[in-house]
Amino acid sequence: MDLRLLRTFVTVARLRNFGAAADELATSQPALTKQIQVLERRVGSVLFTRGRHGARLTPAGELLLPDALELLERSEAFDRRAVQVAAGDEGSLAIGFGLSAIDLAPRAVALFRSRWPGVSISLDDMSSAVQCERLLAGSLQIGFVRLPVPAGLERLRLRRDRLALAVPAGQDVPRDVGRWLDDRPLVRLTPSRGPGLTAQINGLYAELGCHPQVLQEAADLQTVLALTAAGAGPSVVPQSAERIAPPELRLTPLSGRAASWWIGAAWSTRTPLTERFLKAAAEVARA
Repeated sequence: MDLRLLRTFVTVARLRNFGAAADELATSQPALTKQIQVLERRVGSVLFTRGRHGARLTPAGELLLPDALELLERSEAFDRRAVQVAAGDEGSLAIGFGLSAIDLAPRAVALFRSRWPGVSISLDDMSSAVQCERLLAGSLQIGFVRLPVPAGLERLRLRRDRLALAVPAGQDVPRDVGRWLDDRPLVRLTPSRGPGLTAQINGLYAELGCHPQVLQEAADLQTVLALTAAGAGPSVVPQSAERIAPPELRLTPLSGRAASWWIGAAWSTRTPLTERFLKAAAEVARA
């Protein structure tokens, strides 16, 4: 249905005068009359009777007026919402995060939601590699990933992370970490759960010239930390994990070229929504 015809119909019904309706709609009276005739042919009913007292709705016009008003209101609501979506006030964001952003991503989401409550956000835990695949495919809008990122993605550096040795709080940390780790049984994250972290740790082991053994694997970082805190065995984890580590745990940063890396936000398409979320993420990272 042509909304212009409905708007003409509603205006004539409200003013009860073709001339006054034409003036309000900034058109000529013959043009307005033709619009009403076109609408009447479309609906198959006469909508107005005209006389000395102006234009009155026919019974068919009375019945159709509420529907016309509803359609116009829905059209105006659509226009208003489209403006809000385009401005980034409404919409949805799918966001991914990896192990090194286990604290950063939720805090960025919380800050963003406090400012833009009309935006729906999903936050899913996945490796950096999976995040990059989904960003390129368009099913993810922003990812908290290890840098660098593949071609086709933009990125914003947020902070550096570093590997740390986790031991129970009462245990001394050795000076020669490489020699101490060599052939020692460790608790570790399942490699398939954190391939980027596993590669980072293996790179550090190669740099230190040590070959630790695997005592036990866990599918999530919090379990690794809990096992180490309980005395099951030491572990090598991101230093950022100290924000979720139990108080019975001690984390000591490790040295070496392979011990640190950049964490950043990545995206493939910049929109008002992603722009606002990136500002929130940068603010949280600075804090």
